[in-house]
Amino acid sequence: MAKFYLTTAIPYVNGKPHIGHTLEYFQADTVRRYQQLLGKKTLMLSGADENALKNVQAAEKEDMPIQEFLDKSSEVWKKAYADLDIPLDVFQRGSDQKKHWPGVQKLWELCVKNGDIYKKAYTGLYCVGCESFKTEKELVNGLCPEHQKAPEKIIEENYFFKLSAYQDKLLELIESYTLKIIPENKRQETISFIKQGLEDFSVSRSKERARGVGVPIPNDLDQVMYVWFDALNIYMTGIGFGWDDKTWKKWWPADLHVIGKDINRFHTIYWPAMLMSAGLPLPKAVLIHGFVYTKGEKMSKSVGNVIDPFEVAKTYGVESIRYYMLSQIPIDNDGDFTEERFKEVYNADLANGIGNLIARVAALCEQSAYEFEPTEITIDKNHPVFKELAKYNFTEALKIIWQGNIHYLESDIKEDKEFMEDADFWESISIKNLDKNINEKKPWTLEGKEKKDTLQYYIDSIRKIAFLLQPFLPDTSKKILEQFKGSKIVSSKPLFPRI
Repeated sequence: MAKFYLTTAIPYVNGKPHIGHTLEYFQADTVRRYQQLLGKKTLMLSGADENALKNVQAAEKEDMPIQEFLDKSSEVWKKAYADLDIPLDVFQRGSDQKKHWPGVQKLWELCVKNGDIYKKAYTGLYCVGCESFKTEKELVNGLCPEHQKAPEKIIEENYFFKLSAYQDKLLELIESYTLKIIPENKRQETISFIKQGLEDFSVSRSKERARGVGVPIPNDLDQVMYVWFDALNIYMTGIGFGWDDKTWKKWWPADLHVIGKDINRFHTIYWPAMLMSAGLPLPKAVLIHGFVYTKGEKMSKSVGNVIDPFEVAKTYGVESIRYYMLSQIPIDNDGDFTEERFKEVYNADLANGIGNLIARVAALCEQSAYEFEPTEITIDKNHPVFKELAKYNFTEALKIIWQGNIHYLESDIKEDKEFMEDADFWESISIKNLDKNINEKKPWTLEGKEKKDTLQYYIDSIRKIAFLLQPFLPDTSKKILEQFKGSKIVSSKPLFPRI
């Protein structure tokens, strides 16, 4: 059976998940479910980046031993997936000395063997927030543009990785689409960065500065590995690299990494260069999303605008957040989440859209007392929804389900028997079109075979809409298919009660 291995980013565990993090999780889970519909065996991995200085600082702030803090905080991030109804196959922690450290040290030794790691004295500007060194040209008025803080000046002897040696290879890799970077604007950003010239980067730090955390460097007890050399390897150690070679070979390379735009460079430049140095297979694609702001501002504890997704889910349900993130945040840009906009989308698309349609048709069927025929639903890989999903255009795919295929403009739709029997009606079915058909056809005024055929058309259409919704809104899809699977169809609780 064909496989599909995908990952989400490995977060630092010094904070807690906010509403913006759910965008990545829902995108990844939607891709995974789509691949399952295609008949592939899937594995989805995430984890915890625990060997970072910012974690040490957070533990000290809470007056907790570092390992106790990591245990507690990592569980919060792992539980987030379960609370969002997202099955996770592997959650690999960076402090795991049995299943992570051996693989990290193996990757290090492979790069050393290839002559790409060397030691030198270094003076650099280090941003703890980014956990990376910054050049003067990357700063804005002396501050990290991401964290608005002046980086710390560090003077020490570190190990370096020969990133500069891989500049031409990386450019060829990306320009030839051997490593796919999605969307195109993020791919161009990566190409532009490479063309500016790549510099070797530090892949270690002194044990003293690391404050007791980090994977030890083989044969050098005074140094531990740089967090990005360590954390990226979670994608491999989580599936066996360094401790279960058979499982690792079964799943690697990753078919897709899903990440945020702030860690583009690490995944599309550092990571493939390290793998090339080690002579290991490269991931096939990287999907890069933007940020989710609230009222145009980045969410921050200090500003007091952090939105807790689990509180929103308690009130409105997980899938209402899932729908918002997938339908309102374009893959090639940043997005915005406010309670006001969320309620607008919820009422328009969920309560008055899919929820109202299901309630109307179920009531009509219940009142008619007819027995209806089952519908055999098979996947069509060329369906417009799946074509858009295959390109990771989540917003466009959902727009087709709600509004209709672009090829079927409202003025062209014939709401009559000829249209209903059209071979292409599979493509033209949408929530909006069905609502329009019901309003114009007025099935409650019909009788006999004409009424039954009309209701059967609605049932078949709803079953197909529910089928298309499986990757996007799995629980909603399941409820609809359960309600409309039998010969007798009756009303049920509203899928999305109006706010």
